[in-house]
Amino acid sequence: MMNWIFLIIGGLFEAAFAVSLERMSESTGRTAWLWFFSFLTSVSISMFLLYKAISGPNAIPVGTGYAVWGGIGAVFTVLTGIVFLGESTAFWRIFFLCTLVISIVGLNLVSK
Repeated sequence: MMNWIFLIIGGLFEAAFAVSLERMSESTGRTAWLWFFSFLTSVSISMFLLYKAISGPNAIPVGTGYAVWGGIGAVFTVLTGIVFLGESTAFWRIFFLCTLVISIVGLNLVSK
């Protein structure tokens, strides 16, 4: 169970590093550097938690772990874009986001 918690939190930090990259690209000077350090911190934590989830006792299989980690990151990156950055909520975008969530849940259910 703890490995899944590591994986979920790691996926959230993946979304944080993606948003940090986007914000860094729109910033200059000191603000850009702060977003850069936010990116480095988030990517480090995210990768470490992915590593913890796929290793040790009760390890999640690497293929499942990576897919779920990436999916969580993708879902929360899109949701952050919609809520905070005014990105599109077009039907097909939300539809495919939902299919991604269903796939993440499915992988969780069929994993050992």
